[in-house]
Amino acid sequence: MHFSAVDWTILVAVYVAMVAGVLLLKPFMRSVADFLAAGRTAGRYLLSVSQGVAALGAITVVGYLEQNFVAGFSLTWWGFSQAIVILILTVSGFVIYRFRQTRSLTLPEFFERRYSRRFRVFTGMLAFVAGMINFGIFPAVGARFFIHYIGLPDSLSIAGLSVGTFPLLMLGLLGTAIFFVFTGGQVAVIITDFVQGVFVNLVFIVVTVFLLVQVDWIHIFEALAMAPENASLINPYKTSQVADFNFWYFVIGTIGVVYVVMSWQGTQAYNASARSAHEAKMGQVLTNWRENPWKLFVLIVPVIAYTVLHHPDFAAQAGTVNELLARTDSETIRNQLRGPAVLVTMLPAGLLGAFAAVMLTAFVSTHDTYLHSWGSIFIQDVVMPIRKKPFTPEQHMRALRWSIVGVAVFIFLFSLLFQQSQYIWLFFAITGAIFAGGSGAVLIGGLYWKRGTTAAAWAAMLTGSSIAVGGIIIHQLVDDFPVNGQEFWGIAMAASTLVYVAVSLLGPKKAFDLDRLLHRGWYAMEGEMEIVDATPSRGFRALGMGREFTRSDRLLYLATYAWVGAWTLVFIVGTVVNLARDVDDAVWAAVWQGYVDLMVVVSSIVVLWFAIGGFIDIRAMLGRLAVMRRDDSDDGWVRDSAPSGDGP
Repeated sequence: MHFSAVDWTILVAVYVAMVAGVLLLKPFMRSVADFLAAGRTAGRYLLSVSQGVAALGAITVVGYLEQNFVAGFSLTWWGFSQAIVILILTVSGFVIYRFRQTRSLTLPEFFERRYSRRFRVFTGMLAFVAGMINFGIFPAVGARFFIHYIGLPDSLSIAGLSVGTFPLLMLGLLGTAIFFVFTGGQVAVIITDFVQGVFVNLVFIVVTVFLLVQVDWIHIFEALAMAPENASLINPYKTSQVADFNFWYFVIGTIGVVYVVMSWQGTQAYNASARSAHEAKMGQVLTNWRENPWKLFVLIVPVIAYTVLHHPDFAAQAGTVNELLARTDSETIRNQLRGPAVLVTMLPAGLLGAFAAVMLTAFVSTHDTYLHSWGSIFIQDVVMPIRKKPFTPEQHMRALRWSIVGVAVFIFLFSLLFQQSQYIWLFFAITGAIFAGGSGAVLIGGLYWKRGTTAAAWAAMLTGSSIAVGGIIIHQLVDDFPVNGQEFWGIAMAASTLVYVAVSLLGPKKAFDLDRLLHRGWYAMEGEMEIVDATPSRGFRALGMGREFTRSDRLLYLATYAWVGAWTLVFIVGTVVNLARDVDDAVWAAVWQGYVDLMVVVSSIVVLWFAIGGFIDIRAMLGRLAVMRRDDSDDGWVRDSAPSGDGP
């Protein structure tokens, strides 16, 4: 066992603090809408940090460490060009703003309002199945991390019986996540995820700085230079031989950033939890800053890992790492454990326990969020729409909780039995495409195009899911199939979009009433929009800053434009220079060293900034929940079935 008493103390203290926090929040959860969407009371910083750590999770950290060990700095470079795409999406409020205007609690509920109840049930079931398969490996990856990172034995003796540590640890971790969801619903999930997110980002920065002190840049770049020709880990323009995580992986991912905005339902509750559409939009803008600490961490750790395993000056540490990895015969599992094994070798007592606590909070935050999402979707969008009348509040809460338990049982068994054969991110891409392969076209078309039809929605979803399922089957039957999970996802996105547009154009020329769907004009609801400046200047409007923007909102937008614009300019200049001449690796090394130094400073500022903003949001949220009147009919049941073209 690698842990000292200090490490165990840190880990146990964080666990106890998490449980205590959930118990304190229990009284604030008083209705179905509270359980599903925190009563729609969350502010921007709370949303941004909580959703970020929920989407990150222990498995995601392991996946990024696995990915960047193969790709090095190259994907970070291509990410500079992707940043401008993300900026445009976030400052425009693309999809997220209009979806919040619909007041739907889930995406399939929106599909019923826009298309039909039968389509809601179909997409609810499709989202549920895709999510369950995608979610199925989460407990296994998390449990394996803790077993190897802490150095736990393969089995434990309990009452004279030998019990496997792997299933026992999964049960304990899943039980904790279930407790969080049962006790406080989305109210507890979103607030505890925020606190965990602040802690995670802080430890990420500390560990990153410590590793950079232990391994100097000379050793790092000497090791990275050992990569094969045209598989460079330093120069992004010499990566034609990088397997899987290459230029095409990035291109498909960039398209996907636009296509699947809000399509993936693993964190669906956050899409409905904002106190207004404007706050939801501002929370997304903050993403441009929030991601800096963890992006820095998942870049530096695999680079350090590569250095330790390849540079002769670290032969002793490499030997220890290889001994740890020798505990498993699976190459897939060794890829997942390589980064954590290096951390075990490099981190001192205290930091070792702090990082374990980070992974514990990341595991719980993702699992409580995903249990909440998939359990809720099954009840809200599969069971409830086929009932003849709504649940009573008591029936509804009971059904949601039993559904969550069912999800936990499934992923526990899936993790025990499924043999993973792809990198984590490739598995995510292909399983996520079962739903997200077609849902992007249906969601974007439904929110922005009056001509989008129900028939087109059915055709697009069937096309995208069929391609994704076919890819999963092929990968289970054929080893080393030339089309990977990311590429199947790209094919699914392209095909479903073409089908949606074609079927809509061939269908009846009837316009859908988007004003009614989005509660605009005749259908506007009191309290949903706070007007700050009734006549903003043309310049502000051109930059996406409308009537709801305060002075601080505008400053945030301008700072975000400047930050992302600067990296975009770096990308453009770098591309032009590399096209003009062959840039030496030493130049690239200097670029990356400067980038990392800057990111350490910026990430430190971000952690403090977001912590202050988030705790202010929590205070305001709890204040609203304490006094607001609950409406038991606000439960996701679509009661208004009048034709879309009717007047007020």
